[in-house]
Amino acid sequence: MSDVDAQKRAAGEAAAQLVEDGMVVGLGTGSTAAWFVRALAARGLNLTCVATSQATADLATSLGLTVAELGETRPIDLTVDGADEIGPGLALIKGGGAALLREKLVWEASHRSVVIADAAKQVAVLGKFPLPIEVVAFGHKTTALRICDVLSEFEIAMMPRLRVTDGAPVRTDGGNLIYDAACGAIVEPAALAAALKSLTGVVEHGLFLDLADQALIGTANGVTTLEP
Repeated sequence: MSDVDAQKRAAGEAAAQLVEDGMVVGLGTGSTAAWFVRALAARGLNLTCVATSQATADLATSLGLTVAELGETRPIDLTVDGADEIGPGLALIKGGGAALLREKLVWEASHRSVVIADAAKQVAVLGKFPLPIEVVAFGHKTTALRICDVLSEFEIAMMPRLRVTDGAPVRTDGGNLIYDAACGAIVEPAALAAALKSLTGVVEHGLFLDLADQALIGTANGVTTLEP
């Protein structure tokens, strides 16, 4: 196991210890969240889980966890999920796994949200990781041009790129497309978030602001806890 994987595993296992019997738990998406799901299943608690993607739902079910749809349970007590970047105040970039819309829906329906990550995900300024932007498929090229106009207002010159895998556009679980914007540095994340969300055709963006209550960061010296 690589050092990075060991850090992800440590963060996931630490987060699993936050869960109490009888909770409704939101399950994140991605490699770090998968460690949390495995550790959670190993505890053998009586839980109801809400998954942020079909991939996570499949993993959880295979491990014996009970998975329900968002809105079919009482409010979510705790959601644990990874992040692509963790900035000051626990501002996040998420969406590398193309599940940002469902992730944000689950986060916003949760009493408490904890982000887990390896040490490399903590940054001084958001933006080195390309910002995922989920758009409806219809007219997505014109939506991309409007996104470009908004980015230019924030002195971000790079044209957003359609995410493609094996020669085909990546489709989210909801059938939408993802554009990735190489911002470099996001100096005004709240203003950029609002401007992107206002665009017709944009379903959601990967800026998760004022949503994380705590971060558990795996490091070479153990797991560090951060607060906003």
